[in-house]
Amino acid sequence: MPDALRGARVAIVHDFLNQPGGAENVVEVFADMFPGAPVYTSVYDADRMPDSWRKLDIRTSFLQRFSPRLSIAKAVVPLYPTAFESFNLSGYDVVLSSTTSFAKGVITRPETCHICYCNNPTRFVWMYHDYVAYERLPAAARYILPWIMTPLRTWDYVAAQRVDYFVAGSHNAARRIAKYYRRESDVLQAPVDVSRFTPTTEIGDYFLVVSRLQPYKRIDIAIEACNRLGLPLHIAGDGPDRERLESLAGPTVSFLGRVSTDERAALMASCRAFLLPGEEDYGLTPLEAMASGRPVIAYRRGGALETVQEGVTGTFFDRPCADSLACKLASFDDGYDPAALRAHAENFDKVHFKQRLYEIIARHYVEHRESFVT
Repeated sequence: MPDALRGARVAIVHDFLNQPGGAENVVEVFADMFPGAPVYTSVYDADRMPDSWRKLDIRTSFLQRFSPRLSIAKAVVPLYPTAFESFNLSGYDVVLSSTTSFAKGVITRPETCHICYCNNPTRFVWMYHDYVAYERLPAAARYILPWIMTPLRTWDYVAAQRVDYFVAGSHNAARRIAKYYRRESDVLQAPVDVSRFTPTTEIGDYFLVVSRLQPYKRIDIAIEACNRLGLPLHIAGDGPDRERLESLAGPTVSFLGRVSTDERAALMASCRAFLLPGEEDYGLTPLEAMASGRPVIAYRRGGALETVQEGVTGTFFDRPCADSLACKLASFDDGYDPAALRAHAENFDKVHFKQRLYEIIARHYVEHRESFVT
C-alpha cells in the first residue's frame, strides 16, 4: 500500500450483493486491498454469495428489510437512489465505490475523496431500448417503464457529478462515461485471478458458456447454433432466463446451474472453446478461459475487443445471430497455443490491477487533500 494511503479510513460501496459475477469479483479485490474496510451495499443475500463474503464487514441499506432476493430487489428499483443516499459516510477519508448502477450516488463530505470504479454507466437507464429488447416484460411494464426511466436518468446523471474521480473498468466503459456523464476517467481493466485457473492437456469435445442467464447475454444464439450443428454445449450459471433457454435447448445442450470455483476452473480448462455470444461491457470470463489455456469465440462488439486477439487468443463472429456463430463453429480450428493464451491473461492478473489501482487512488487522494490546503 502506498504511504499516502496508510492510516486513511476507507469505505467500499457496491450496488448489491445478491448474485456473484465479475463486478463482485472486483469488489473482493478491493476488500483484499483494504483489509477491514466496511462494504456498504443495498442488499446482501448470504445464501447466494460465496462463503468468502461472510468474513467481510457488510453493511446494508433499509432495502434489506424487504428482501435481499434478486426477484424482489428488481421490483423496488425506484427506491435505490434513496437507499444509497441514506448511508452516512462522514467518517471516511476515501470512499471507493463499485458500480454499474446506483452505488456512485452516495453522498460524501467535501473533504472525503470519492473514487468510483465504474464497470459501465447504468445500462437499463442509458441503453434502455437495447436492454428491454430481450426482456420478456408484460405490456403494463413496457408502458410504465419509460415514465420511470426519465427521472432515474436525471438522478443517475446528477449522482455521477458527486463522484470526485472516475476509474473506468474498460475503454468501452470510459467512452460511455464521457458520453453520458460528461466526465473523464482513468482506465483500469478489471482483473482476473490467474492463479485460480490451470491449463490441462485433457480437452473435451464441448463448447462452454459461463454466465448469468439473462436475456441480453444472448445465450440463445449459442444454443441455436449448437442445436443446428449437433455440437455439445455446456452452460454454467443461473438466472431469470433459464426456463426460456432450456425450452430452446436440443439434446446436445446441458445446463449445469451454479458451479463452484473449482468446477468452473475444471470446465474452463477442458472445453474446446469458450463462447461469448452477446455484447459485453467488458467480460472477465473470456480472460478466465485464456488463463485456462482455452480460446474464445466472441461477438465482435463491446469489451471482447479489448481482451480477444484474433488468431492468438480466439476469434470473432460478426453478426448477433445463430447463423454467424454457427459458421464460425463449423470452421473452428483448435490449434491455439495454451502458453500464449495464458501469457495474455497474465497481463490482466489481479496483482498488476492492485498495484495500478493503489497508484490511482493515492494520486487522487493526495490531489484531493491538497485542494483543501489554503
